[in-house]
Amino acid sequence: MNEMTIAGIRLNPHVAALPPYNAGMNIAVARKLSGHDEIAALASNENPHGCSPKVAAALAGLDPSRYADPACVALRAALSAKLDVAPERIVVGNGSEEMIAAICRAALQPGASVVTVSPGFGLHEIEALANGARVVKVPMAKDLGFDIDAIVASMAEKPAIIFLSSPSNPVGPALDHAALSRILAAVPKETLFVLDEAYFEFTDGDTPDGLEALRDTGLSHVVLRTFSKAYGLAGLRVGYAVASDERLARTMTSAKTPFNVNAAAQIAAVAALEDEEWMRRSVAAVKAERERMAAAIAAMGLFAPKSQTNFLFLDVRRDSQAAMEHFLSEGIIIKPWKEKGFETFVRVTVGSPADNDRFLAALERLLKA
Repeated sequence: MNEMTIAGIRLNPHVAALPPYNAGMNIAVARKLSGHDEIAALASNENPHGCSPKVAAALAGLDPSRYADPACVALRAALSAKLDVAPERIVVGNGSEEMIAAICRAALQPGASVVTVSPGFGLHEIEALANGARVVKVPMAKDLGFDIDAIVASMAEKPAIIFLSSPSNPVGPALDHAALSRILAAVPKETLFVLDEAYFEFTDGDTPDGLEALRDTGLSHVVLRTFSKAYGLAGLRVGYAVASDERLARTMTSAKTPFNVNAAAQIAAVAALEDEEWMRRSVAAVKAERERMAAAIAAMGLFAPKSQTNFLFLDVRRDSQAAMEHFLSEGIIIKPWKEKGFETFVRVTVGSPADNDRFLAALERLLKA
């Protein structure tokens, strides 16, 4: 790896060479670039319904002059009761992204190998590379489902970590029981299995619960979930990891910063867990809109894999960056995909019915251009 310096300062080559993260555009920036005041923000998979009213009520008692609880005791206790796992196995982070970084710091050494899929969530690759690992990306199948045979075959190398998101980000499908069982049977005891379930709440009823599927396997594992999507707390950044072993959880805790989850985020997450009924109603509304959007996209003759998330991944049959600029000109933010081989795909969040209608109308105009 080539050495990089700035004014004589030697930079960490693993970090200096990292690919950029493909983040969604900020609404204020979109207003400035597009000239539209009303922006349909459909790039970052936020909940169009916001969060439970109980969150705002709980935050009214926040004292911002006091440090947050560094151990997140109340939130871990609430999660422990919900998930039926010991609180000592739960690590809370500044979004589940911080947990990905903590896993890599805890379990990787330079030269180790990490397996993930392509197209995939960028931080599964970026955080591994930042720790000096070599990343093997297993392509999704031609229909953009999981290529189970290829994933199983990749385990022969005994990687240090395998990262799988199910449901897939950015594609949308989820592993079924048979597929997940085949993969778990192939995972070596030397490999840490990380199941990223950021979109778990949006799945249909026959999708396996990763925590239950992994509970008695004997595999070292981490299951990742977040409050950013279904619970509508994206701006507060709070996610969590459930580790198979208390020692693994302690090592991940050591790999993150103290006071990493701010007081507002902890209070909000506890309040959100106390209003599961609001979350379920919100998710049901999003899923209904997801199916409506998928049907409209299919009627236009475009390919979008079946999604178990709050977004759709579709081939617009032209350069994704040019497509993004078309949508932005109409006051709509979507995410152009940039991974090699998928440069004609975009990812669009399922938003409010009005915003979804705006997107579908703009998509029709794009196809006619």
